[in-house]
Amino acid sequence: MNDARETNIELIRVIQEINRRVERMKIKQYFPDTGDLRRELYPKHIEFFAAGKSYRQRLMLAANRIGKTESVGLYELVMHLTGDYPVWWPGRRFDKPIKAWIAGDTKQTVREILQDKLLGPVGAWGTGLLPADSIYKTTRAGGVADTVETVTVRSVHGGISTVTFKSYDQGRKAFQGTEQDVILLDEEPPLDVYSECLLRTMTNDGLMMLTFTPLLGMSDVVLAFMPEGTLDSVIDGKFVIMATWDDVPHLSDEAKVELMESIPPFQRDARSKGVPQLGAGAIYPVPESTYLITPFEIPEHWPRVYALDVGWNRTAALWAAIDRETSTRYLYSEYYVGQAEPVIHAQGIKSRGDWIQGVIDPAARGRGQKDGQQLMNNYIDLGLNLQTAKNAVEAGLYETWQQLSNGQLKVFNTLGNFLAEIRMYRRDEKGKIVKSNDHLMDSMRYLVNSGFDVANTRMKPSTEFVDMGNNGWMG
Repeated sequence: MNDARETNIELIRVIQEINRRVERMKIKQYFPDTGDLRRELYPKHIEFFAAGKSYRQRLMLAANRIGKTESVGLYELVMHLTGDYPVWWPGRRFDKPIKAWIAGDTKQTVREILQDKLLGPVGAWGTGLLPADSIYKTTRAGGVADTVETVTVRSVHGGISTVTFKSYDQGRKAFQGTEQDVILLDEEPPLDVYSECLLRTMTNDGLMMLTFTPLLGMSDVVLAFMPEGTLDSVIDGKFVIMATWDDVPHLSDEAKVELMESIPPFQRDARSKGVPQLGAGAIYPVPESTYLITPFEIPEHWPRVYALDVGWNRTAALWAAIDRETSTRYLYSEYYVGQAEPVIHAQGIKSRGDWIQGVIDPAARGRGQKDGQQLMNNYIDLGLNLQTAKNAVEAGLYETWQQLSNGQLKVFNTLGNFLAEIRMYRRDEKGKIVKSNDHLMDSMRYLVNSGFDVANTRMKPSTEFVDMGNNGWMG
């Protein structure tokens, strides 16, 4: 009886020790080879890691709840601090101990979020992402209770890595100092802090990682990576990736619905897709779920029309079809090509239906794509059926916003260039429209202003009649 009892006690001790070791090696549970949370189901996370081989500066514009802090920024930081990279690691590898900074909004949020996730709760250091056996020493900070300033970490390369916690509310001067091998900015920093951190990594080929949900919209920091507000405009030498709720397997459809219902409409794209929130600056502050739909085959009897916006750097066209029974308009196709001659554009446009009537930017009557010739006449000579669009800007913007909001205007979710433009379509601080990457936005306004009025259906061949004399006729 006693033997059985002692065996049970020993078994309990073994289980407790296993649980303790697992708890103190949390990092090993991330990105497994198999299972429901296997590595291949996190493509955006892996792509971000891999980009570290080629880019010193990386930005992840991330939706909430996809793990941007813990399973992206902090996970990679731990790899570099310990030097203990998994065999599958696709990114940059340091072969020596490193010096690093990690920063967030305030001292309190750094303690409650970053410190807790990296070290674990106060009194249980080693139960966070940083393995207990790798923690050499922690140094307390003043000002906020239970706050750590610096952690020294054992590196597999021999020697000690160091990571220091900082916060943006300390101001730019707190980020002056020595070279750093890795700096992780979790949540969006002020531009002066970002710039100062960049200086700390320039002379030693250090890494800068930024991970945040872009609630500040097209801020100076976002524009420092994407000066025109799109992924197509990312500056050479910098890497940007957007990660949405749909890019991770750990959020169920039910969880997404619940989360979406709890978010104010003007924040939904930022918090669910990582798209910079434009807030009051957005020209069309309408949730994408209101107007985006899955493509379907357009019935032949529906009238169609397109709008054309011309230019040398970019010529764009947008096609629409109208369901007369419901008065719903559907934007179903786009053309988006730069630096080509009108004959090339005309061919691309006619390939979608040379019978479709179009409306064109009225300025095309008096200017040329490159050399001053009248483009509208040029395109008509190339076989396009065109007339000038009405170009009432503010009235057109308001009417377009109304139609997007009330469901009268729908958009096929396959129009990638359209989505890239509308997500960044905004006014500046003076209320003026930012005229950058807005070709399809102009085309949509031309459609709303006057295009729908000239939509037409395919003309069927006329019936040929044969004279049958007194016997009448035969078709």
